[in-house]
Amino acid sequence: MPQLINNSDWCMVTSQSLGNHKPDVFYWGKISFQVICSHFGLAIHQNDHQARRRFVEWAQNEIAVVPDFHKRILFSDEAHFWFNGYVNKQNCRIWSEANPQVYVETQLHPEKLTVWCALWAGGIIGPYFFKNDEGHNVTVNGDRYRAMITNFFIPELNNHDVQELWFQQDGATCHTARATIDLLKDTFGDRLISRFGPVNWPPRSCDLTPLDYFLWGYVKSLVYADKPQTLDHLEDNIRRVIADLRPQMLEKVIENWTSRLDYIRASRGSHMPEIIFKM
Repeated sequence: MPQLINNSDWCMVTSQSLGNHKPDVFYWGKISFQVICSHFGLAIHQNDHQARRRFVEWAQNEIAVVPDFHKRILFSDEAHFWFNGYVNKQNCRIWSEANPQVYVETQLHPEKLTVWCALWAGGIIGPYFFKNDEGHNVTVNGDRYRAMITNFFIPELNNHDVQELWFQQDGATCHTARATIDLLKDTFGDRLISRFGPVNWPPRSCDLTPLDYFLWGYVKSLVYADKPQTLDHLEDNIRRVIADLRPQMLEKVIENWTSRLDYIRASRGSHMPEIIFKM
């Protein structure tokens, strides 16, 4: 019988409720948190393992030449933050060969914020909240994504040596239009890791994205604690939690990325066995 998870309990899903799957647990000082999610039956595609092996081999070769290569990658992603903690099936994944049969109750049209960040060993750029000209919250499309890159992200890079940095994004349609790839290549040249980019990002690889295996889960574990009553309140909480992230924690997260490369190479491209969190 499938397990039913109520919205109010989204942050309470445990390994017990998901069978033998074990959540990915991070520890830093007195902080401990686990990365978890519920499942909507997404299948792993046949060619995923090969694409992931190719990427991992490429990344490890780069690290062999430049030992701090992984610290130079700006990993990026968006996430929805739902006003009531609602789980979005488009952004909530368990990478598994078997369906653990977990379902989630949802409202029909819950309110949400769409947030973008870039994370690297040097810190976090963002959060950026997608809004229209009237200040209303909106979702992402190609035009809005390019406007964010042009008006927010690239200016934020002015304090960094961009020639030393790489940029990663997943294969979402709004990321990979020709105009978007050309815009990013104007800044990063061949140092772009993306679908349709100079270096291909393997599809369905949330277990290789620090924002998925760490940031969004960590932030969501804290921003609902005081039961925000408005979207503005929730936005303030998101800004505060991200601003409070310590550099040492981000360094640990990026170091964990190299361990993930080792696992995926040893398992010939398999997805990591823990539950991957992204809501």
